[in-house]
Amino acid sequence: MNELGDLYQEVILDHYRKPQNFGTLPDANRTAQGDNPLCGDRISLTVRVNGDRIEDLRFQGSGCAISTASASLMTAGVKGKTKAEAESLFARFHEMVTGHGQRDDLGKLAVFAGVAEFPVRVKCATLSWHTLRAALAGSGEIVSTE
Repeated sequence: MNELGDLYQEVILDHYRKPQNFGTLPDANRTAQGDNPLCGDRISLTVRVNGDRIEDLRFQGSGCAISTASASLMTAGVKGKTKAEAESLFARFHEMVTGHGQRDDLGKLAVFAGVAEFPVRVKCATLSWHTLRAALAGSGEIVSTE
């Protein structure tokens, strides 16, 4: 593996071992559940939205390193953003992890660029994002990657 790949792997492992924004948000006004049955990833997302802005969010659950690190970096990346900004960020992230986009404007989320080489792991990397979409929409459905 090259030095950049080693760095990316280390960032993912660090967020897996010590995820940011892990736990529940007591004053959340949006929630959603996500499940990736193929890998066993499960996530519960609590979000506080004020108007059109994501003020704060937390996640709980269990899963593989990719899923947990993605949830950690996603929560940090969308906090303070509008719903439209979060949706745009997810679209660019999804393009990158499926091998159709660049990592240039994704900041720390670029560590997931290598997921494109392992298509089965795309569901792990995007579970938290799909769960966020469900929470913001207030659908109340459990998000499944299957």
